Amino acid sequence: MEKSKVWYPYSQMSLEEPRFKVVHAEGEFFTLENGEKLIDGISSWWAAIHGYNHPELNQALIDQVQRFSHVMLGGLTHDPVQKLADVLVKITPEGLNHVFFSDSGSVAVEVALKMAVQYYANQGRKAKCKFVSLHNAYHGDTFKTMEVGNDPDYKGSYDHVLHTGYYVSIPEGGFEPSDEQLQAAIDELEVLFEAKGDKIAGFIVEPLMQGAAGFQLYSPAYLKAAKALCDKHEVLFIADEVATGFGRTGKLFACNHADITPDIMVLGKALTGGYMGHAATLATTKVFDAFLGESFDQAFMHGPTFMGNPLACAVSLKSFEIFQRENYLAKVQQIQDHFKKAFEALKHADIVDIRYLGCMVVVETKEASCLKGFKQYAIENNVWLRPIGKYVYTTPPYIISEASLSKLTSVIKKWFI
Repeated sequence: MEKSKVWYPYSQMSLEEPRFKVVHAEGEFFTLENGEKLIDGISSWWAAIHGYNHPELNQALIDQVQRFSHVMLGGLTHDPVQKLADVLVKITPEGLNHVFFSDSGSVAVEVALKMAVQYYANQGRKAKCKFVSLHNAYHGDTFKTMEVGNDPDYKGSYDHVLHTGYYVSIPEGGFEPSDEQLQAAIDELEVLFEAKGDKIAGFIVEPLMQGAAGFQLYSPAYLKAAKALCDKHEVLFIADEVATGFGRTGKLFACNHADITPDIMVLGKALTGGYMGHAATLATTKVFDAFLGESFDQAFMHGPTFMGNPLACAVSLKSFEIFQRENYLAKVQQIQDHFKKAFEALKHADIVDIRYLGCMVVVETKEASCLKGFKQYAIENNVWLRPIGKYVYTTPPYIISEASLSKLTSVIKKWFI
């Protein structure tokens, strides 16, 4: 058999994993080349919140491409990038006043980490260059993002060249831990800060929901306490909202659950409604001002070629306009209510836990073998669901119909019944 010319992600290419060719997508549906239609239960890695082929988003791209498709931001600017920066400053937690654009979530996290290191270097405090992150964290696949990650599936091949920092545990007890569980996690973080604070530049988290780790949930109270500890010990708090931003957890941003303003926030995925790669790293004025000076030595010397791409900015602006107009947070609440009702009575010997928050539900099984064959079973039942190890989850588009949502949840439940 001829070897594939396309090198696919997260794949052992020698195993010849079957690929299903999509020829059309609309609403929450993929159409395959054989004419079969599948409900997309993953929103193309949680990004396509409006589904596919949305006429207003399509038109926003058409209108912009007829003006110009791209210009560099080196020495130039344009309305779409300025308008999108204005919107992001307005809708994110108060105080995030400056926006640096990039191409993807991983790059945007890389930007955040570079900002944190240089923030202290510009003050002559170069020893503060390490990071604290959470056990099982995933923040992307570039080198610095792998250093703050903690999942061997994504970084194991590079352990010998990575310069990792420190890891702490999320509170036990999920979204609503006991006081004792919460305090134990807070104490662990404070002990680390007291011992190593002079070396730590930032604490980076996926707020409330660790996606690639199997959608582990933890308490907003932990975020609030962690931010206070960061302020006390002069550690920048970085919120990686690439996956959680734009409503996925039930609020516009996961940080809103804790009513905190991070020093740096990272956005991606749903920023463009899943139409194209684009990301943003927002910073407070305190961070921004540390890069001001008389020479380029203090400037932030980073500049992706396609940062602030006008097409991406135009579709992002239209995406959020639709989000607000159609009250997507209410749609997310309805989806969460559906998940609660659908799964509250599900019991099975293979199931360890069922978690849901906003437009996400995950069934954790005892081991990956419990889900062997699940993907093919799902396709045979006209849905697209792709387990991660021992976890089967759905993060559907927010526009999904009640009938399609019921189909998704029933397919998952029937696997265990």
